Amino acid sequence: MVRNVSAFRPALRSGQRFDASAAARPILTFESVFKSYRTDQPVLRGTNLIVERGEFVFITGPSGAGKSTLLRLVYCAEQADDGRILFLGRDVARLTEASIPVLRRNMGVVFQDFRLVPAWTVFDNVAIPLEILGSPARLIRTRVGEVLERVGLAGRGVDKVSGLSGGEQQRVAIARAIVGEPALILADEPTGNLDPQLAIDILGLFEEIHETGTTILFATHDRSLLELRSHRIVVLNEGRAIDVPQGLAVAMDDAGR
Repeated sequence: MVRNVSAFRPALRSGQRFDASAAARPILTFESVFKSYRTDQPVLRGTNLIVERGEFVFITGPSGAGKSTLLRLVYCAEQADDGRILFLGRDVARLTEASIPVLRRNMGVVFQDFRLVPAWTVFDNVAIPLEILGSPARLIRTRVGEVLERVGLAGRGVDKVSGLSGGEQQRVAIARAIVGEPALILADEPTGNLDPQLAIDILGLFEEIHETGTTILFATHDRSLLELRSHRIVVLNEGRAIDVPQGLAVAMDDAGR
């Protein structure tokens, strides 16, 4: 299923959008992060977590554990009540309003409900990030064509999103997330609305993207996906992050020896 991996490389390299020293830093660091929506029920309670560049990390936990909240804090859709979240060494809470779009250019976000514009074509949905940047039309056509081929939708750019299946719509959402060549992909329950086989296919697509060097944070409550692969797992439990570095597949195998 891999399509021309060598042609796809994340744009964020040392010194391109951040200072050169950023290459030696973890891509994400959570330092004693607190977040609550009710004072008596904190969602994140002193969460500490380090994600290195190029990692694939499952974020899991029961409903309400804070998986989506953790991701939303990263791309500044919400603010932490206390603690720090560092992206390549920069505290995202200290960014100005004008700087937040710059931060988000280095991230791609994929949602469970796709968040596409149904009346638009596949091409128009995927092209949005590049159009916002003011990229030349020729570059947009080239990049959109490349990522549609990469996600298995070559030649589908003229199709209306409303006529696509759920799995195809999620592929469009992934194409939109990677078209700007981000260093980090945040996937918020991206297989939650898909049947089991489609979920595995979409996971495989994220793994192909990861092979190019992109860091992936993949939030899911689907234990079957966690058991299928040996990626690092971070379990959110009572507001804290518990690390399973080699994933459930390896942990379960070790336990059986």
